[in-house]
Amino acid sequence: MAKTPEDFSATPDTPGDKGHPGTVDSAPLATRRRAQALAVCIAAAFLTLLDVSIVTVALPSMEHHLALSPAQATWSIAGYTLTFGLALIPSGRLGDEFGRKKVFLVGMVLFTVTGVLCAVATTATWLVVARLARGVAAGLVAPQVVGLLHQMYPPRERGRAFGYYGATVSLSTAIGPLLGGAILQCFGTADGWRWIFLLFIPLDLAVLPPALRLLPESRRAERRSSLDLVGALVLGLAVTAVMLPLLETGGWSGRRWWLAWTGLALLAVFVLWERSVARKARRPLVDLNLFRERAYWVGTLVAAALYGGFTGIFIVLFQFLQQGLHYSPFKASLCTVLFTLGSAACGIISGRLVHRVGRPLVIVGTACTALGLTATALVVGGSEAGDNMFLRMALPLLLAGCGAGLVIAANQTLALHRVPRREGSTAAGVYQTGMKIGTSLGTALASSLYFGQLLASHGDFSAAARTGLLGAAALAAVAFLVALPGLTLRGRRDGEAAVGAVQEVEPVG
Repeated sequence: MAKTPEDFSATPDTPGDKGHPGTVDSAPLATRRRAQALAVCIAAAFLTLLDVSIVTVALPSMEHHLALSPAQATWSIAGYTLTFGLALIPSGRLGDEFGRKKVFLVGMVLFTVTGVLCAVATTATWLVVARLARGVAAGLVAPQVVGLLHQMYPPRERGRAFGYYGATVSLSTAIGPLLGGAILQCFGTADGWRWIFLLFIPLDLAVLPPALRLLPESRRAERRSSLDLVGALVLGLAVTAVMLPLLETGGWSGRRWWLAWTGLALLAVFVLWERSVARKARRPLVDLNLFRERAYWVGTLVAAALYGGFTGIFIVLFQFLQQGLHYSPFKASLCTVLFTLGSAACGIISGRLVHRVGRPLVIVGTACTALGLTATALVVGGSEAGDNMFLRMALPLLLAGCGAGLVIAANQTLALHRVPRREGSTAAGVYQTGMKIGTSLGTALASSLYFGQLLASHGDFSAAARTGLLGAAALAAVAFLVALPGLTLRGRRDGEAAVGAVQEVEPVG
């Protein structure tokens, strides 16, 4: 039978619920082993998310040495995000059905292999195809990481685990360009971009042995269920149609928004299909009862808008600093280091405070991000000389970074706190798909505003950067407006509810 809303209260989330198909959490892990397993999950998350941002700074080098067209350059970056997003929900269901550890290991092996293929690419087409495959591999890993954290930690300790995860997300997003710039500085711009991929490989391989030894197993329940292949296909087409207009440029301009409307129509078809599957007592790809929880769907929207805001700034800043102010890739990446430090530190702090403070952390964090990005736009737009740009942007970017760090861990903890462990990876996949769509929207909005203003102003890089950054700040402001009613309607008690309703649940491994 289809699950009722009561099934999504946290109270019945107990190990060994044989009334539900899919994986069943195994015995509790010892504290030390759980900490080691957390380190493995964090390392894998860092590597897959780092690949989103580290390649951005190497794009001019790849364009030159592989003769990438503008469309191929876009796809070498955005294609990874697209296939990453497409794989999240189906791989989340695979993890819940067949075991998160198994899917995690398969994803990491594929991530390693596709890294080799990217590093040895000799043509633009080869690179783009390898990047698309690499996105699929990352999409296999990401929901398992969140699902494993959800599985291993009881509710009161989960916020701290998600705090480390949130710091990892912030750090990987912000430090990627810095590491990419350092690698190009060491190995030169000619083939330095290849080393960005090559240096991943030993790190990827280092994750596999401890993952095999430390990650908890999940055993199948007595009743088996088949995968919802039709739902996976319809959802894949819908997400592709929604994201393509956000990623593609040029020849799509006349018809790309028709694709977006088509994608929304396919999402409606997907919802109807999933309801039909549930009525037939089969297991849908996404249990729509997840969205009966207000905290979950509001949190997903907040994540999408916030990621769109703070990820959109990097492509604008690196274009402005390298092309407008003629900074080297490494010097340009140093200008964002305070964003990195602020987001990482506040991510850890947020995870420790979320159960005491609750939703106000999200409100304050989104407000700080929006204000910081707006201040950065004003500073950049008023610049004349670029030698002291690091100092000018320091405080605004620190404020924006601290705000993003406060939101990431707190928002994810509050969004997932009532999701049963058996649905952990699937719920994480839906949440992260929203993040990827937001990231694509933010990148598309910020870059289109930047290049549009650059053309209209006949090469005024400062004005173009200001316009692009204001677009990113607007998305962060949307995150604030979406989160704000949660504070006024539900109040501060949400933070306590994140643990108060689920105190009886035992930690499982």
